[in-house]
Amino acid sequence: MTLGLDRFLAGTADDLIGLRRHLHAHPELGRTEHDTTALVARRLEAAGLTPRVLGSGTGLICDIGGVRPGPVIALRADLDALPIQDEKDVPYRSTRAGICHACGHDLHTTVLLGTALALAPYADQLPGTVRCVFQPAEELSSGALDVLREGVLDDVRAIFALHCDPRLDAGKIAIKVGAITGAADAVEIVVNGPGGHTARPHLTADLAYVIARVVTDLPAALSRLADPRTGTSLVFGMVSAGTTYNVIPSAAVARGTLRTLDHDAWDAAPKLIERLLESAVGPYDVQCELSYRRGTPPVINDAGATAVLAAAGTAQLGDGQVVDTAQSLGGEDFAWYLEHMPGSMARLGVRIPGTELDLHAGTFDADERAIAVGVRVMAQAAVDALQRYH
Repeated sequence: MTLGLDRFLAGTADDLIGLRRHLHAHPELGRTEHDTTALVARRLEAAGLTPRVLGSGTGLICDIGGVRPGPVIALRADLDALPIQDEKDVPYRSTRAGICHACGHDLHTTVLLGTALALAPYADQLPGTVRCVFQPAEELSSGALDVLREGVLDDVRAIFALHCDPRLDAGKIAIKVGAITGAADAVEIVVNGPGGHTARPHLTADLAYVIARVVTDLPAALSRLADPRTGTSLVFGMVSAGTTYNVIPSAAVARGTLRTLDHDAWDAAPKLIERLLESAVGPYDVQCELSYRRGTPPVINDAGATAVLAAAGTAQLGDGQVVDTAQSLGGEDFAWYLEHMPGSMARLGVRIPGTELDLHAGTFDADERAIAVGVRVMAQAAVDALQRYH
């Protein structure tokens, strides 16, 4: 089946860029993506499609095809932004203080919407159904679970997604069979004691010292007890103790993330951290509470589904534009889908020439030529997957 993507993109590329910029200027946090959901729904309805808002009130799914019998193939994008300040000086800078699309979800959403619009004219020719999943709350690591609980993917044969990569040039996609991301869990450690004067640390529990031991000893011990081949690491991003120079505080807290490349290591991590924490604080007669919040397992790409993405990329972008990529320690809740069905996530090159930007930073931006690239790959992958899984 031949798709008229050249003609489609010639007429809509600028409109899609404008849509991405609107989304970037109006970001919404996980489970509050009401305006984004409504906007996507309107655009789909204008193309004659019938989107369905998820029961949670944000996020939606939209089927294309189904006229002819065949498999159901899902394409996924995420809607939510991050709670950080947009630091760019651009016309489409975030208008909402402290909220920014710093992970490219605005571009993911635009790519999937563009893909749906590109496929809509072929709905009665598709040998099956393409289900577009506009997922909420990816940054909360649980939006995918919300989608799965609604049962809207129970009949899906395979699922595909793209994720922005600011280190990869626009015009390319990067693939990997097997684990392409890591597992990511949130760790919070709260230590309590009686407090006291800094002149007499021996008469109380010196919590500043204890929490410092925790944030240094736990990662060090973990590096010796976890198999180094699993890439398991514990990194603290927040440490707080006390309010003035001469008072030993009565409470201290440290928050961080545990990440690993290996599913078995991810399963074992909570009890290992609990054991290490008991050992680290045991000598100091303090009360300690560990809050260990499970995040996501690694995204483990299926070989067959990855081959579909690779072939679609080569067909649409040309030789040499599909490259291999390394596994990342970043977490992605697309992993939950792959616990239930085969699928694959590829990295979409969005690097702006001459820049070295990173995700989850207020300076993040994307080469918007990547939108058309993403539409080409996703549309072709959807059609090819309908044939492969028929």
